[in-house]
Amino acid sequence: MLLRRSMQQPITGYHTDEEGDWVAQLGCGHNQHVRHTPPWMNRPWVTTAAGRAGMIGHLLQCKKCDEGAAADARPEAK
Repeated sequence: MLLRRSMQQPITGYHTDEEGDWVAQLGCGHNQHVRHTPPWMNRPWVTTAAGRAGMIGHLLQCKKCDEGAAADARPEAK
């Protein structure tokens, strides 16, 4: 039986991608989009600077860690 790992990583910063969508920078070195696109993704906190700042340290599941992927390239955090 194959066990699936679930790796939780803290948000350490943010940047925007080439389309202007917010991307969380995780403590593990991976990046993860954090879009607010109701009704599919309900993350109203991502739409304001105060909301994003309030989520620093919040844990997100990192699928890239689960897959053993190498760290992502990162632009400067905003």
